[in-house]
Amino acid sequence: MAETVLTNTGLDQFLALLDGRPEHRDPAFLRAAEAVLGLLALRGADRTGGMPEPAPELVRQLLVEDLPAFVYAPPGDLAAYPAVLGALAGCFDGELRRRVAAVVGEAAPDFERAMNDPGNLTWHRWYASLLRTVGADLGDAEDVRRRIGALEGAPLPDGVLRADLMGRTALADTVLAEAVARAYVRDAEEPPAAGPVLTDHAVAAGVGRVTAALLDRWTAAGLADQLTGAYASFAPGPDDFPHLVLADALLDEHMDYYGDPSIPVPPPAAVAGATGDVERHADALLAAVEELAEEEYEPYGGEAPHLLYALYQRGCAADSVARRAAEYEDWTVDPALEDVPVTVPEGVTGGYVTPPVPELVRLLGSAGIGEEDRARLEGPARELAVVADRLAATGLVLRSGDAFGLTPRGAATVRYLLRVRRIAAPTATEAAAWPARDLLVAAAQWPHAPAARVLADWLHARGDTAEAWSELLAAFGPAHAHAAEGADVRALFGLLDTAAAPPGALRGALRDPVIGAWALDALRARGEEADAVQVPVSARALRVLDRLPGKRGPLESRRAAFDAAAADWPGGSAALVREMAAADRRGTGRVLGPLGISLP
Repeated sequence: MAETVLTNTGLDQFLALLDGRPEHRDPAFLRAAEAVLGLLALRGADRTGGMPEPAPELVRQLLVEDLPAFVYAPPGDLAAYPAVLGALAGCFDGELRRRVAAVVGEAAPDFERAMNDPGNLTWHRWYASLLRTVGADLGDAEDVRRRIGALEGAPLPDGVLRADLMGRTALADTVLAEAVARAYVRDAEEPPAAGPVLTDHAVAAGVGRVTAALLDRWTAAGLADQLTGAYASFAPGPDDFPHLVLADALLDEHMDYYGDPSIPVPPPAAVAGATGDVERHADALLAAVEELAEEEYEPYGGEAPHLLYALYQRGCAADSVARRAAEYEDWTVDPALEDVPVTVPEGVTGGYVTPPVPELVRLLGSAGIGEEDRARLEGPARELAVVADRLAATGLVLRSGDAFGLTPRGAATVRYLLRVRRIAAPTATEAAAWPARDLLVAAAQWPHAPAARVLADWLHARGDTAEAWSELLAAFGPAHAHAAEGADVRALFGLLDTAAAPPGALRGALRDPVIGAWALDALRARGEEADAVQVPVSARALRVLDRLPGKRGPLESRRAAFDAAAADWPGGSAALVREMAAADRRGTGRVLGPLGISLP
């Protein structure tokens, strides 16, 4: 029990000062007092007067870090912890009382959120909450032992993975062990007048036993022994999650692509239902990836994590072995074709065969490819196909002819590995529920094929109504204003099926400063009436900018295209450049800079 492990925490003195007050007899308050004073003492609070002084910085750490990591308290008991801190501060001078009250008032909402956040659960806190729901006496180790077996297979809270609890538990164990060790060393080096927090006898049993005893008292009695003994399978540790190595590799890939785990990858169109087998599938995928890293699978075996991530990042659409091999061999591939899905043929068996020349021309976008080029690509493509086939042996990847991709189970497994490392990996249903602006911000960073699908799904989920279209079109301006690349947001308009859009929604977008000109074009293409006067000059300038040939083609032809556009612009080139720069300075500089055109 914690009270026999932590000594001289000032608990008895504190409770004596409260004698006669109702909270002195409240079990929730007493439990909170024991945890609060014990943690303050462990964290080095000044105990000169016998009780730990609740310094404001320690109070905030206690509320938002320590208690959510080490202590289980049912929602109805949470108020007891700020109350203990307030009462403890009241035992000191008035200035400290005021400062602590301010910190508690500020941090109390964060404390409640942290205590109720499933992302902060550890195995100990989770099983303590489950034991309470089945009526266990959390202070009775024998009752805990009798009841814990009934919790086998209890579902985790929505969105929480077993690996999440494992990681949070490992971190909490490390932090608590460090606090215990530092407290012992601190008291040994400078013995406090109030006496040591930890006795030599307690520490002699090992820091691990001390932390287990503390967690038992702060969650459920005897729980630590149960989770390391007869019911160790209920609380798997790091060794039970070897696939986290692959999750780390996929995190590296995501950071290379996006630089931020909160930027979502596009959802796949189909994912196998979540099952308890996803961890087993992830282990199988890791085994294949590790085997491919061996020398016999060079030169592409080490690319397996990248291939898995790249397939998922395409919305799990199938890719071409030949096209991917051409990219690895530094062949020129039309950027517009890099992410175009390929059809998966049925009934194709046997070894890999490089596609014929016409198909290679279609896949790569280069008309100059001949039989010699196909022969030159055959070796690299076969070597890459071997990698795809080894991954396909897991049942999580498919290869049929030149096409390879993730199976629905494979998509679910890669999604799990991404989520384990806190990468935003929504399902199609989740993405369809996003606010319109969030959808556009995310889709602007995706390949066009999955972006178009998700945009259509978002509209379909709202019945393709005029209201849904108007909401989506109105979100282009806010999304554009905060985008790193405005052109990527504007390009999303071209992915919409505007031929099926309600004309009223398109007319309402004519005044939009970003997409007004595109709405005008869409209406005219349908033969609808549209008032061009309504289109803002900024939208017209952006349409001109996006129609310029960017980085493609000789500089002379690109400059000629700009000059032709400027000749039709009121006020000429200077006025056009000014309006372009005002609407999208970064994009304008990228397009016009190589042409020697300076921005105002």
